[in-house]
Amino acid sequence: MLAELESLTPLAPLHNPANIAGIRLARSVWPDLPQIGVFDTAFHQTMPPKAFMYALPYDLYERLGIRKYGFHGTSHSYVAKRAADFVGKPFDSLKIITCHLGNGASIAAIKHGKSVDTSMGLTPVEGMIMGTRSGDLDLGVLTYIIDKEGIGVQAANTLINKHSGILGISGVSSDMREVLRASEEGNERAQLALNMYHYRIIKYIGSYIAAMDGVDTIVFTGGIGENSAITRSEVCKNFTYMGLELDLQKNESIRGEGFISTNKSKVQVMVIPTNEEAVIAEETMKVVEANKVFVMNQKLKQL
Repeated sequence: MLAELESLTPLAPLHNPANIAGIRLARSVWPDLPQIGVFDTAFHQTMPPKAFMYALPYDLYERLGIRKYGFHGTSHSYVAKRAADFVGKPFDSLKIITCHLGNGASIAAIKHGKSVDTSMGLTPVEGMIMGTRSGDLDLGVLTYIIDKEGIGVQAANTLINKHSGILGISGVSSDMREVLRASEEGNERAQLALNMYHYRIIKYIGSYIAAMDGVDTIVFTGGIGENSAITRSEVCKNFTYMGLELDLQKNESIRGEGFISTNKSKVQVMVIPTNEEAVIAEETMKVVEANKVFVMNQKLKQL
């Protein structure tokens, strides 16, 4: 399993090496302690082929497994279920769009309790503009840069993962707080980065509304989603045509979880701090309990 995880490092170069290091360290300290991996791609495995396939030769999917996997699944799962609790309706009866907006960012369309699409793809680079990741990009741009700059695949990978996104556009920082301050001080590139960031969110939400034939609830989470009233306001004002009404006072003052839409709003908008650790703990308990049952059954067979 560890070898399999290592082989997948090119798909998640910012995350896998650190996770694998943690696994190795734990094994060195507690060699007999079972370790359980909870993957944030798992929640998105309900996506239909029309959503997860790429328009590449089908052979590449069969041989190399090239398809959209999605990420942040533990976060999207948690906040969507929490939103259903707040609304007071069954999770499998709602159409929910969850916006995980942090240094890494993704949006998910969750229809009747299942993820039907998400913005990240084979790797976490696809989709939203992020702190240092480019998000959606014309592949021709990347091949053009490789040719003109004379760089290799690894350098190109570093370019789109670590030097692009909000940092690359603004030239200020990958931290949205610093970019917001620079924008307020008149930095045009910082303002451009914000405009592009908000526009990308709006486009994804709009496309997922179309894909699900409507939306009941939009949820904001992650460092930016939970703390940036400006981002939430700029995004929501583009969906007034659906009867979405943002309560500006609630949006500015909210701390923690709750509604930021008005009581009359036809689309409910919420802020819910994510709790990926809780999902990991729950999934881990499922494996532990199932393993206990398995071991007990084996012992009974021996008797």
